[in-house]
Amino acid sequence: MFLFILILSACAAPQPADVPSRAQIADSSLPPIKAFATPRPDPPVQSNSNIAADFLSLHFELESGRALPVFTRFETPISVRVIGNPPATLRPDLRRLLTRLQREAGIDIRETAAPTANITIQAVSRAEIRRTLPHAACFVVPNVSSLSDYRGKRRSPETNWSTLRRRERIAIFVPYDSSPQEIRDCLHEELAQAIGPLNDLYRLPDSVFNDDNVHTVLTGFDMLVLRMTYAPELYSGMSKAQVAAELPDILSRLNPRGNRLPVQAVSQTPRDWIDSVQIALGPDTGLSARQSAAQSAALTAQRLGWQDHRRAFGYYMLGRMAQSQDPALSQQYYASALGYLGRTPGTELHRAYITTQTAAHALASGDPDAALRQIAPNLDVAARSENAALLATLMLLQAEALDMKGQSDAARTVRLDSVGWARYGFGSDWAVRAKMQEIASLRLRGEHKS
Repeated sequence: MFLFILILSACAAPQPADVPSRAQIADSSLPPIKAFATPRPDPPVQSNSNIAADFLSLHFELESGRALPVFTRFETPISVRVIGNPPATLRPDLRRLLTRLQREAGIDIRETAAPTANITIQAVSRAEIRRTLPHAACFVVPNVSSLSDYRGKRRSPETNWSTLRRRERIAIFVPYDSSPQEIRDCLHEELAQAIGPLNDLYRLPDSVFNDDNVHTVLTGFDMLVLRMTYAPELYSGMSKAQVAAELPDILSRLNPRGNRLPVQAVSQTPRDWIDSVQIALGPDTGLSARQSAAQSAALTAQRLGWQDHRRAFGYYMLGRMAQSQDPALSQQYYASALGYLGRTPGTELHRAYITTQTAAHALASGDPDAALRQIAPNLDVAARSENAALLATLMLLQAEALDMKGQSDAARTVRLDSVGWARYGFGSDWAVRAKMQEIASLRLRGEHKS
């Protein structure tokens, strides 16, 4: 997976060599960690015709573009167990996710304490994951029940999704030494893949089934796709044509609103654009190569006439790369990105992410009023999306802007309220304090200019 947003990461402090343990996080001297309450997913913004096309692409292709011969899912009630070294937040987040899958997607899925289960979630270290898959934060594999089991079968046809005909046993590997939000995000993405679609589509604006990683918890669109996956009309082994024939009736029953929405032309995402994005965001690529790749992605989007979030994505990447050397140019790129996002339904969260950059620029430029105007409408967007890291960042920016305006009591209240979200989003005390110091430095720069 390739991360769309590294919130204000250009100024972030380097990570200490010794990552804090779960005990250190639990024994924090900061205010208590916060958790989201009632889910508030937005309904899908696409027509049923578009959702049907997306469903077929999600279920009958792999991310590589390779076609899958048949539809697969679990055909029995799904049991889930947790093994390894789960941190304190994992099980509550898992239970909340399972409850959502039961209520919103109508899936018979339950946690079990039995020694075997359909889905095994193993909490291991990030180092163990990277030794297995160097660029993965977490991953899911069919027909295994542990990391050692996978290592023994890694090159076996059993662990190849394209040979699967029915889902019966799947393992998910998540890092126990990441922030609570990162672990939760892994649970949402990998469990959704374990029980549902195997593909990701960059064209989807409001879904975790998208490699841009903007949405990190299951959306209204995602729950509809999963409810469709377990519709009684479908079963493992069906061909693409057989599934396609059933989808109009399924969607009319599950999403009648979608029959009234206009059909949009489907624009496929070419492999050269995907390759350019992966190079631009790759961890082992030099700045010059990344800039060239981002420019190539932007030109491809322009050539194809895209008017959606993918067109904005190229400008966003260029803005991030220009930020340290040419802040004014960077803001021009962000403005272009926001222009396309403003015309694309379902992109409120994308805009909220970019606001962390534009509001930070306003703060560093000595304009706290502009920063506050940008931040205010995006706080609820971050909360509805259950993105604690984004919410904490916006609140910390808001606190610094209030301080700059001389409203110190209000700033103190907002800053204190942000820390519980920051602990969930960023994890350890040092990471939370580094984020607070990073954003405080923007105010100091702004006060120096004003």
